[in-house]
Amino acid sequence: MERIWPRRGYLGAHRKPEVGTSFAVCSQHFNFSLQCTDFCFVPSDCPLKIKEFVQEGYRRNILPQPGQVDVICGGPPCQGISGFNRFRNRDNPLEDEKNQQMVTYMDIVSYLQPKFVLMENVVDILKFADGYLGRYALSRLVSLNYQARLGMMVAGCYGLPQFRMRVFLWGALPTMVLPKYPLPTHDVVVRGGAPNAFSQSIVAYDETQRPTLKKALLLGDAISDLPKVDNYQPHEVIEYGGQPKTDFQRYIRLSRKDMLDYSFGDATCPEEGKLLDHQPLRLNQDDYDRVQQIPIKKGANFRDLPGVKVGANNIVEWDPEVERVYLKSGKPLVPDYAMSFIKGRSPKPFGRLWWDETVPTVVTRAEPHNQIILHPNQGRVLTVRENARLQGFPDYYRMYGPMKEKYIQVGNAVAVPVARALGYSLG
Repeated sequence: MERIWPRRGYLGAHRKPEVGTSFAVCSQHFNFSLQCTDFCFVPSDCPLKIKEFVQEGYRRNILPQPGQVDVICGGPPCQGISGFNRFRNRDNPLEDEKNQQMVTYMDIVSYLQPKFVLMENVVDILKFADGYLGRYALSRLVSLNYQARLGMMVAGCYGLPQFRMRVFLWGALPTMVLPKYPLPTHDVVVRGGAPNAFSQSIVAYDETQRPTLKKALLLGDAISDLPKVDNYQPHEVIEYGGQPKTDFQRYIRLSRKDMLDYSFGDATCPEEGKLLDHQPLRLNQDDYDRVQQIPIKKGANFRDLPGVKVGANNIVEWDPEVERVYLKSGKPLVPDYAMSFIKGRSPKPFGRLWWDETVPTVVTRAEPHNQIILHPNQGRVLTVRENARLQGFPDYYRMYGPMKEKYIQVGNAVAVPVARALGYSLG
């Protein structure tokens, strides 16, 4: 079966401002060999360049021709709608080059005409500018004579201690059966996040149905067996030092063979049975000193530090009766950015997770300045491995590259149980 993955490590687009959009393509064959090539083009030349690109790939025996592709899976980044982008174009988001990869993705579908399409993206494509990009993707598939279906799936509903709502768009040629969305297996309360105009697109059971669902998983179910590590942990491979405590932990520790994972044939990992990537992002001394003073209790964050009090409307303010505390470096214990984050209403800066909670969403960054990512009872952020478990990656998965790149690999991925459930739906 020929598959093309236009995303992160397969057909992964990344920005090169001087050139345009750059693609690195890898094609995996039945003998598990991996062949790669690179290709660059600018969005305005997209249809023509895609044709040239595919023809060259076909000549080199690494890409199929139009009509030979079974499924295209991908998640085109839409950085132009990010909340961190102060210059977002609300009138026409597709005029922003940072959103052009959505157009490129659909141009690839248009040219290759796969039997099935599966696109993943953040819920913001349905929120920003009245769902402009989500509506574009859906209408573009329809204009290409595809059957189309849009749904929002919550990772926690498929056996993870993480909420993580994402948009999934199915497409199928008229001659194919349009896949349905897999229904939830775990009893997780879907809390907000979906825009009202698309609220009926959340994948869930009908209100008249009374399914028997498994109990929702919590943070402790996933990581309570992992050994204690310090803010600086230099070793990529260490011993577990203890036995699994929950069914989730017993499952996630299974070997590649026991998982029936033959992605690399019969090859075995030399570190099999060892704990990989249990390393946290090393905080600088100032942040480490701050984290050390966050109480070890549920709901703790920077608001528990001296000199901070919560006023009217849950907005933080300085306590005039407490003199401001400074670190050894001379910088304040409570930084100004924590007090002003989301106009003082957010409890996220230097927030501590707790064992009996479902984590909101694993992201690509590990800095504690504006998110709740501190370990429940250790003075550090969650490790790469702890984040990987929250995404459902088996422990034998090893991340590569610098520390920050590892967090990005984990945070950008589709949660493993969700991907597996969608795969079963495809058949």
